[in-house]
Amino acid sequence: MLKYLMLYEDRGIEIEYAESQYVWDSNGRKYLDMHTGHGVAFLGHRNPHIVNTIVDQMSKVMTLSTSFRVKIREEMLEVLSKVVPDRYEYVYLLNSGSEAVEFALKISRKVTGRKKIIYFTNSFHGRTFGALSVTANQKYRKGFEPLLPETMMLRYNDLSEIDKAVDEQTAAVILELIQGEGGINVASEEFVSELRRRTMDVGAILIIDEIQTGFGRTGSIWLSEQYGVYPDILLAGKAIGGGFPVSVIFMPHDIGVKIERGSHGSTYGGNPLACAAVKASTEVLINDSVPQKAYEKGNMFFELLRRELKDIRIVREIRGAGLMIGIDLRIEPTNIIKELQNEGILALKSGTTVLRLLPPYVITNIDIEYAVKVIARTIASQISS
Repeated sequence: MLKYLMLYEDRGIEIEYAESQYVWDSNGRKYLDMHTGHGVAFLGHRNPHIVNTIVDQMSKVMTLSTSFRVKIREEMLEVLSKVVPDRYEYVYLLNSGSEAVEFALKISRKVTGRKKIIYFTNSFHGRTFGALSVTANQKYRKGFEPLLPETMMLRYNDLSEIDKAVDEQTAAVILELIQGEGGINVASEEFVSELRRRTMDVGAILIIDEIQTGFGRTGSIWLSEQYGVYPDILLAGKAIGGGFPVSVIFMPHDIGVKIERGSHGSTYGGNPLACAAVKASTEVLINDSVPQKAYEKGNMFFELLRRELKDIRIVREIRGAGLMIGIDLRIEPTNIIKELQNEGILALKSGTTVLRLLPPYVITNIDIEYAVKVIARTIASQISS
């Protein structure tokens, strides 16, 4: 009998059913899901419109090389164009966030003819070799070195290093506006503005990784919109497929036109089911005003958390945007996550000391009020223990 290689910690429950903001285990117990598969189920588990669109496409064509045209791809592009800034003319679909990062790094070196790639402390961009080379945490890198050469790590939110480090030898700078795995650290407006200015000055490519922050979670379709910054390459994933594995890379004309056939490829990338998932997810995003709802519910969540947690001394800070929430603690949050699960709430960790909440946009006000009370009680209980 084969054994599944468990590369994530087993949470000790078997999930049998999922719908909207809830999942049920094999014992019939219901959980409020604020883990959402590391943020994938932002549009809710088994969103009916997304499921129906995928099932409809399955009855026609399930898999097809992008060498062949298919109607659903054109339909996806038409709808997706409504939520992407006008400067982006080219789009390419892959299967995971790491793959999108890999392609972005390849594009940067190909287009600029340079080698150096800059990333930041506490960054996380994936676990494949290229993505891992721009991921800061040593626990992910250990045992896999040497990684890509000519990468350079700078301090996140530190303006003092930018002018010296980002130079005429730099191919790309890759940045998360909120570091999802690294601690829900939020980039300052000054930091992002300086990176945009400097990359333009030296002709380097600015890659913004919105695989976790994008597609409505942070209260706007793209978090970069809130900064007034348009990167040279924009990466999306997780929520954009509504639960189907897909990632997207967006490029302007001056970059996309330089990518030759054969420069990259993917057996499954851009398959008809992925196109159907992205089309349907985008329609949900537009038709149900998802970013606005994430903004409003996020504001409520932050307000209640700050009120309920303000006197709990092991709470350092509450930060994030929209429905991407981090509670920075003075202790490691593993026990809190376990206790929350026992109370019927699924959450996850970010960085070393941050309790991370990634609820779907369909979470209700009643859910939020309940979750805040349980979270406050659970965190407070750790003081005496």
